[in-house]
Amino acid sequence: MLSMGAYGTWPSPIDAALAASHDGRPEYVGVVGDEVWWTEPRPAEAGRRALVRRRADGTEESPLPAPWNVRSRVIEYGGVPWAGATRPDGGPLIVFVHFPDQRLYAYEPDGGGAPRPLTPVSATGGGLRWADPRLLLDRGEVWCVLEEFTGEAPTDVRRVIAAVPLDGSAAEDRTAVRELTDDRHRFVTGPRLSPDGRRAAWIAWDHPRMPWDGTVVMLGEVPESGPFTGVRAVVGDTDESVAQVDWAPDGSLLFVSDIGGWWEIQRVRPENLGPAGAPGVVPSTGLCPGRGEEFGGPLWKIGLQWFHPMENGLIAVIHGKGSTTLGVLDPATGEVVDAAGPWTEWAATLAVQGDRVIGVAASPRSAYEIVELDTGTGHARVIGAAHRDPVDPAYYPEPRIRTFSGPDNREIHAHIYPPHSPDHSAPHEELPPYVVWAHGGPTGHAPLVLDLEIAYFTSRGIGVAEVNYGGSTGYGRAYRDRLREQWGVVDVEDCAAVASALAAEGTADPSRLAVRGGSAGGWTTAVSLTSTDVYACGTISYPILDLLGWATDETHDFESRYLESLVGPLAEVPGRYRDRSPLHHADRVSAPFLLLQGLDDVICPPAQCERFLDRMAGRGVPHAYLAFEGEGHGFRRADTMVRALEAELSLYAQTFGIDRTDIPRLEFRG
Repeated sequence: MLSMGAYGTWPSPIDAALAASHDGRPEYVGVVGDEVWWTEPRPAEAGRRALVRRRADGTEESPLPAPWNVRSRVIEYGGVPWAGATRPDGGPLIVFVHFPDQRLYAYEPDGGGAPRPLTPVSATGGGLRWADPRLLLDRGEVWCVLEEFTGEAPTDVRRVIAAVPLDGSAAEDRTAVRELTDDRHRFVTGPRLSPDGRRAAWIAWDHPRMPWDGTVVMLGEVPESGPFTGVRAVVGDTDESVAQVDWAPDGSLLFVSDIGGWWEIQRVRPENLGPAGAPGVVPSTGLCPGRGEEFGGPLWKIGLQWFHPMENGLIAVIHGKGSTTLGVLDPATGEVVDAAGPWTEWAATLAVQGDRVIGVAASPRSAYEIVELDTGTGHARVIGAAHRDPVDPAYYPEPRIRTFSGPDNREIHAHIYPPHSPDHSAPHEELPPYVVWAHGGPTGHAPLVLDLEIAYFTSRGIGVAEVNYGGSTGYGRAYRDRLREQWGVVDVEDCAAVASALAAEGTADPSRLAVRGGSAGGWTTAVSLTSTDVYACGTISYPILDLLGWATDETHDFESRYLESLVGPLAEVPGRYRDRSPLHHADRVSAPFLLLQGLDDVICPPAQCERFLDRMAGRGVPHAYLAFEGEGHGFRRADTMVRALEAELSLYAQTFGIDRTDIPRLEFRG
């Protein structure tokens, strides 16, 4: 029999410690011989990323103990931090980036001793950083992206593709690193070597464009020594986003482009690539056009993969609209055969082992796990990082995929998670509180997967609405471009429209609506509290609060010109930067809020929070500020996440009039 209790008061076995312990996901899957490797979060170990090895017999181990932390800081969001290959003696050789010093290390896990450094430390600015490595044992090198700081400012940086010798000669000598490209482009991805070893392809782009705005595919000839020769752009443009490039076994160049309005797979036949140094863009053919689905995504990290060529000529693909699935594309027919299974979201990482495809996938009932698809039989199975229910899954929420109508009748996509408990219910006449979640990016999306942070609230009787507002990915370029020069308008309107619709239809209590978000979602939350009266309170995490400061010298190089597309060129619309910034409208905030910030954040620095709080002082609006040592942009440590989640629940409990004595009471200032 269900126990009766007001929404928000229900007890739940999903506490903050449990949610924190399951935060993060496996990433960067790869194969080394007959083994599968990947990185995995360790919230209880100061948030480090462990490198995990699955042997051929199915056993898992983490060969590099703490404090080894396999994570790159290139463009601050990082990218593929490791690569592996089988040595001539049959053992694995792993090359990886260690987060604290950002050096490349070589490691032989089977009796080779401790990891040995391959690259030096630089005292200039952010130092030397590496990402997207490719091991070339026949050359005795690892090729990867080198990010090198040339001064103290975050924008004093250059990026090239470089070759690092595996003999360790560059560990103390920067000049031993061989640069394969010049720095004509501000940003580059790692190279992809053609099957015959004669050509390399990579993606490049420049400010003020972001990679989802416009990129080009560069092609270069690979000489015996020295840099690439005959370098030229062959695909892409300033208004065409190429998200990934690779080679098919027959020497065709494969890439994902949104030239047709969706990220779709294109092919350039070998004969159309032309001789070295040939000018101009080459002709390409879409392999499965017109499906109205994405076969790619935003390149927030260097080396993301949405497709992987197979030796038999087929192509493993991640695709979908809103949610994603794993399929196998036959380029001869354009047919895509999808893997069966419960998974609704596949991370942008793939590996191939013969006729098997390995990826990372999750569903509304399972967290991200390593999944293997046998393309011969069509059977998919979990082979690593297997999801295990830490509590009775009856406490998990049941999401509803909804499409709402916003201003000008535009569609707004959202995932609605009603309050749910297997043993508690609320009085029939009571409406539940709801929290609108605004995702980060803003060029990103909220995936349809099990998230114990969401379950933390829904199992206590508080609903959650994840909004994929205009500007989100997964719905085509037109939907993504809705946010151009409209950041702080469209995102705020769309979130408010969903909240208001839930209230109008009797799903949510209109007097107990909240909004929360981190990074760009923190911006949307803060702007919502300064420009709408929809919400009773909000949780703002590591936000942007001052556009002018962020556009000048308060963020990292990668996003330092992002606002030119999101808001408009500063030189042309300077007033817009002030008019939309929450910092300049603190006097409009009347709802209680919680502000969460990492003190080591170089993307959204704590200085913005401090200026905002100065303007809130003495206004009588209840608010709290929690700042965390050792945390950057996004929280990784278990103790931080526990404190933040409990503080957020306390904010809602106090604002909504919910009696909870099982969490620390958040103390407000006025």
